[in-house]
Parts: sequence; structure tokens; C-alpha cells
Amino acid sequence: MDGCECLGGCPFFNDRMRDMDGMAALFKSRYCHGDYSRCARHIVFERLGKPAVPPDLYPNMQERAQSIIAAS
Repeated sequence: MDGCECLGGCPFFNDRMRDMDGMAALFKSRYCHGDYSRCARHIVFERLGKPAVPPDLYPNMQERAQSIIAAS
């Protein structure tokens, strides 16, 4: 995979999220440039659209993503 189509506007990928730590590079490799279909942000984006993606949702928060989708 070449990368997620959301890279340009993703606050996580572009380091605009609060409290970024050393895990950011790992997450970017795994989700943004890897299997972005498993990224919690991308999951919500695909199902509900960009406005539904919470600004503090990290790529590894799949359970929270499913809760957001279920609540919509």
C-alpha cells in the first residue's frame, strides 16, 4: 500500500495532536504507510465521514472507533 488517502489532512500524521510521544513514528509506519484500513481514524472516516473523526482519536483505538460508529 502506498499510504492512506487522508495523509495530507490527518492531524495525527502531521503531528498536530496533543501529547505525541515516541510511538508516533511506529503508528505512522504501521497505519499511515501500512495497513491504514485498520487505523481507527480511517475506519470512522470511511463509515461516517471526516467530520465524525474525533481530533483525539489515535490510530490504535479501534474499539473507540467501533463505539463511535455504533452510536451514530
